[in-house]
Amino acid sequence: MSLSSSIPILICAEASAWEKKLFAGDEAAEWAAMQRAGGAVGAAVRQDFLEIGGFPPAGRILVLVGKGHNGGDALLAAKFILGKYPLASAVVIFAFGERTLRPLARRAWQALVQAAPGRVAATDGPDASYDVCLDGIFGFQFRPPIDAATAKLLRRINGHPAIRLRAAVDLPSGVGEKSDKTSFRADFTYATGSMKSPLLNASAAGRLRFLDLGFFQSNDLPAVRDRVLMTEILRPLTTLRPSNVDKRTFGHLLVLGGSRSYPGAVLMTVLAALRSGAGLVTAFVPESLAAAFAARAPEAMWVGLPETPAGGLAHKGLALVRARLPRATAFALGPGLGTEAETRTLVEEIVRLARMPLLLDADALQPSVLAATSGKRVVLTPHEGEFARINHGAELRAFCKKTGMVVALKGPITRICDAEGVVYHSFFGGPVLARGGSGDLLAGLTGGLLAQTPAEPLLAAARGVAWHGLAADALAREHGQVAVQTTQLLDFLPMALREIDA
Repeated sequence: MSLSSSIPILICAEASAWEKKLFAGDEAAEWAAMQRAGGAVGAAVRQDFLEIGGFPPAGRILVLVGKGHNGGDALLAAKFILGKYPLASAVVIFAFGERTLRPLARRAWQALVQAAPGRVAATDGPDASYDVCLDGIFGFQFRPPIDAATAKLLRRINGHPAIRLRAAVDLPSGVGEKSDKTSFRADFTYATGSMKSPLLNASAAGRLRFLDLGFFQSNDLPAVRDRVLMTEILRPLTTLRPSNVDKRTFGHLLVLGGSRSYPGAVLMTVLAALRSGAGLVTAFVPESLAAAFAARAPEAMWVGLPETPAGGLAHKGLALVRARLPRATAFALGPGLGTEAETRTLVEEIVRLARMPLLLDADALQPSVLAATSGKRVVLTPHEGEFARINHGAELRAFCKKTGMVVALKGPITRICDAEGVVYHSFFGGPVLARGGSGDLLAGLTGGLLAQTPAEPLLAAARGVAWHGLAADALAREHGQVAVQTTQLLDFLPMALREIDA
């Protein structure tokens, strides 16, 4: 299947051709798009600044401006921010001189000056400190090399000790289909209108944000194998549920995990599953943990299984699991299992017996376990190290085509793929997720969604990744990136859904 809630990722030549087709030389339409882009970048910068305490009332903005549309976008982004903060000010560096501005960029410069009289000035170089630097020197039609003067400016900006947030408009200056050895080093890059493929592998881009300007409203979209995952995929979760339902309507997820050595992982998976909207959750855990976990999460049904001497799940617990298989609509296995041979044998036999879709995570991501999944709907949620353990050297797309499995490959950009070979890139979330337990929450959230849509594993995986990432963004904006606990993310799942239409 394919996901309609996604936007194609284009190479720069495709993006250029698409915009030429879209605007057909209509300057009024281009100006309207520039205004949308500037406003969207300004709003996004303001929102992302919340992760470091929020933009200050008297904040200072440094704007780097080239000749064309990217410079205009950056100027209008500064205009948006200054419009929200009457005490804020902006300093503008025209990399090639003010006289070189193209008509729409010049119009944007005039609009900025008129909107914030006395608070905008042009300068030859950066001075003391800035809260935000907006980079709009080069756009996606950039071709190297960068001239010596601009390269010197970029190096000076990159080395500046007092810029709190560096934001690139569309692409960091110096990055393109062919990139220069010198480029603007961004904390965030805000791709406007379309996502350009050089960003996917550009370390200078920082965190990526896609800003939808309505460029892809028609059905005549480019057929590409890489796409941006959009928040629209979660919209069905924001609507009213039918009134004539009961708990069985929304699926029954089984979870198998935990060991004496790693008790917390499976608890986090179950806690996330309980927040996913699933009607029922049953968890199979070591019998020594079941009572404590039931006290922590009484909404789940906890089944204690016999343990090995080392505290893992013993094979003789198979009968207890088998008896409950007919009741379930999905099964998540792996968090905190450990690597004992007996436990792995138990997992392999459960996988062979199961008739419902499976989600395999963490210690269940073993070649012998995957070999037992033949003919089943399977979702895998590995990080790079776990994927290397099971992929036999194949890259993501080739692995999914060969196995028919859905894989959500976790990372700074999480990528979801199935047998069709289309890769959906999630730009939600950030460094706040770089802590133990984040993957356990994703497994539970995705498993619960899979229990609700067992015939659509790709949809469940994509929704799980998007929801998890959006909640992480909300958490970081509320509490910052540092002084938080992983499980706090669960409290931001409702906010993530409510902000889709905000």
